[in-house]
Amino acid sequence: MSETQSIRYRTLLLLEKSEDGDLKGRLIDIAILTLVLLNIFAVVMESVDSIFTRYEIFFYYFEILSVAIFSVEYFLRLWANGAIRYEARIGISNGSLRYALSFHGMIDLIAILPFYLQMLLPGLDLRVLRILRLMRVFKLSHYSTALEDLFSAIWQERRSFAAASYLLLLALILTSSIMFYAESQHQPDKFSSIPNAMYWSLITLTTVGYGDVSPVTSIGKVISIFTAFLGVSIVAMLTGIVASAFSNQMARKRVIYEGELRRALADGEIDDDERRLLDDLKDQFGLSDDQTELLFEQVRKESV
Repeated sequence: MSETQSIRYRTLLLLEKSEDGDLKGRLIDIAILTLVLLNIFAVVMESVDSIFTRYEIFFYYFEILSVAIFSVEYFLRLWANGAIRYEARIGISNGSLRYALSFHGMIDLIAILPFYLQMLLPGLDLRVLRILRLMRVFKLSHYSTALEDLFSAIWQERRSFAAASYLLLLALILTSSIMFYAESQHQPDKFSSIPNAMYWSLITLTTVGYGDVSPVTSIGKVISIFTAFLGVSIVAMLTGIVASAFSNQMARKRVIYEGELRRALADGEIDDDERRLLDDLKDQFGLSDDQTELLFEQVRKESV
């Protein structure tokens, strides 16, 4: 590895979630996390007119400072990811391009985009910019795999999830249609159409129950009871699917990591490239030191 490549790789390690004992990486993590949280706090506080009017100049300069730091971070990540070359068989091989098109890369770009859009399009609605700035909260996903685990888990169980969603849609249409015919004459303002009745149906099926819309007829109350029981069953099914998918997701990660660990220990020792791959998998999968150490001891005992 050339000196330039080594610097790029070290920069990437500093910008990614730090490992235990990496003080510089830990300080950078804390600084970025703090800045992201302060930005979210600032966007929320800006929505309070009295606070925004009083501290407008502070919010303005804080936004400039944040965008400057996030811009430097984005371009450093873009440059540093060039140190990684992926196999062509798993998609885009160029590390920089792969990062730019990834979920994290798009979020990092969106984090700085509102400021530059405001400069280029000064007439743009400020509410739109504030919503885009709130997207900075997703930068926290650099340090947590929660969102990726959620999407991946749902994708792996997409057939079961689609089946449960179909049942929810079916229940929504049927119960709202029946309730419309039962209540429309008695509450024409709240059940004026089936789409309007769908609001009541969805709130009841998901067991939220705001209480702003409720049946007044006897048949409507019977339908309401039936809808509530149906909703509990379907929501429990969806919750179970997601919980099971999360559990399976963690099991798959352990299997993949264990497979790479067995391959690395096949010759009795782990070289630098293999160690780097295992560390990358550990960070990517969000495995703790205790989990990886337990797997290491287990595989080493089996190979003896």
